Amino acid sequence: MPVFKDTDQMYEVLGKLFTKLLEDETVNKKLYEDNISVQFVINDPEGEIWLLHGAEKPELFLGKRDEEGDVVMWLAGDDCHNFWLQKLKLPVALAKRKIKAKGPMAKILGLLPLLKPAYEAYPAICDEYGLPK
Repeated sequence: MPVFKDTDQMYEVLGKLFTKLLEDETVNKKLYEDNISVQFVINDPEGEIWLLHGAEKPELFLGKRDEEGDVVMWLAGDDCHNFWLQKLKLPVALAKRKIKAKGPMAKILGLLPLLKPAYEAYPAICDEYGLPK
């Protein structure tokens, strides 16, 4: 059985996580300066999460859009959950094809050090929603 019971729950949980991530000034600045949009295409449950280059700062968008991100990552909901719990490392996930990525790999890997606030926040979010850790 998948970690997220449906797309709505996934959007609620991961939306909260990405909102916290975008509140971090270092993350905000780096995403904005790099002028990239990141698209997460998730299956089981189906959904898309976007980090967009906004007019003044990066913006979060939950749902499908009629475009493709500069960086696109395809993954299952359970793999996304395990990534934020740090049980699944990006280089290993890419090598094992648990996460497929398209776009400038240097930018993708360059974002990894910025994810610390999300890694720190996710276990408490899991507790709040009764998700396994």
